[in-house]
Amino acid sequence: MRFLDLFRPISPFIPEVKPPQKKIPFNTRLLWTLAALVIYLVMNQIPLYGIPQAQGSDPFATMRIIFASNRGTLMELGIGPIVTAGLIIQLLAGSEIISFDRSNPEDRGLFTTASKLFSFIMVIVQAGLYIISGVYGNITRTQSILIFIQLLAAGFVLMMLDELVQKGWGIGSGISLFIVAGITQNIWWMSFSPFAVGDSRAYGALIAFFQGIFNGLPVQSWFYRFGYPDMIGFFTTLIVFAFVVYVEGMRVEIPISHSSYRGYRSRMPIKLLYVSNIPVILAYAMFANFQLVGQFVWTRWNQNNSNFILNMFGMYNKTAQGTQPIGGLSYYVTSPGSLSGVLADPVKALIYLLIVVGFCVIFSITWLEIGGLGADQMADQLLQSGMQVSGFRRSRKPLEKLLNRYIPTITVIGGMIIGALAAFSEFFGVFGSGMGALLAVSILYQYYQTMVQEQVEDLYPFLRGAFG
Repeated sequence: MRFLDLFRPISPFIPEVKPPQKKIPFNTRLLWTLAALVIYLVMNQIPLYGIPQAQGSDPFATMRIIFASNRGTLMELGIGPIVTAGLIIQLLAGSEIISFDRSNPEDRGLFTTASKLFSFIMVIVQAGLYIISGVYGNITRTQSILIFIQLLAAGFVLMMLDELVQKGWGIGSGISLFIVAGITQNIWWMSFSPFAVGDSRAYGALIAFFQGIFNGLPVQSWFYRFGYPDMIGFFTTLIVFAFVVYVEGMRVEIPISHSSYRGYRSRMPIKLLYVSNIPVILAYAMFANFQLVGQFVWTRWNQNNSNFILNMFGMYNKTAQGTQPIGGLSYYVTSPGSLSGVLADPVKALIYLLIVVGFCVIFSITWLEIGGLGADQMADQLLQSGMQVSGFRRSRKPLEKLLNRYIPTITVIGGMIIGALAAFSEFFGVFGSGMGALLAVSILYQYYQTMVQEQVEDLYPFLRGAFG
């Protein structure tokens, strides 16, 4: 019996969004996408009932950017459980522990059932870890049950919204939509928030900049503020966005033609960021789970940091601002946060940089196979769509050999670039964090490509196979 067959008995009972029976007009899909976004944004602002008001620092602040989560609200977990479950099941599929025929509708349905079940299990696990590890402080059993139920319900709604968008009712991916919405909201708030903070100026960097000028403050305070968004971070954000846009446009183009339409010639682009933003999402999802497990282990069995083996998961110090990592794996997968943090502990910053780059490269290479982006899969896709590379026989082996000249090397270089960019951007206080800027540009660029692709497919229906 295959692993997927275990899910056959429960498949009829798993809620699902049925795909549309016919092609949905673009404007209708856009409305469904906006509806899903509005529901997410509303849930992102509704506080969890039964918890004390959040105080002190947030141990998962850096990770919330890619998890589209918000502390103390229904979106406390965000897309974290979905991403983690997707990582697990894709790794199982890539290692062939889960084997299925992608062309078989029944197998695809069972795979979807397994994915949703894994996602809901991860919602249960992460919600439990949040409560048990003391993220909400000392709460009663009744409060714990109420919080647990709210997190389960919110996680289920988010899963359905993501499926709604992906099944063809919306545009693109629900996960990507929620990520870019959270990043955009964060950048806007850090730039233009008018609310006063500790230094008597507004939290938003641009407003604080002009307040510093009009109030006659020293010039250096116009551009730098310790602990709050400043103009250095603002300018660095603009530079990072410009660099990511530039890198997104770098590609190797292979000339292709259609075997049946001799007049049609085009180019197959292999982007420098070939696997897009997937590696950085998976890397930071793993870091978040490292921190969550490390804090859980410390809370339950190692609050005096005396166990050498448990210290490897994470060492913490409980302060008035919250629980702070001071050693172990949890410490080194936590960003220094700013230049002052880098200068205070350069060894940690270097180790953090190497870990981020290393995991991004590893996940880039891994995603080639489990994401169907390897040279062999791309060669098959070209042949099945009726396309061929100019100057090469219309055969799998020559095409695979040609693509292998570019894809593995570009994948490693792209993984190193996005890893280094994500880490260095955090060192310079980029608004929305380094990976946030990377994800925002990548996702918006993907949405632009999707819209252009749909227009091209309407004009040239035979190209649908080439686009996958």
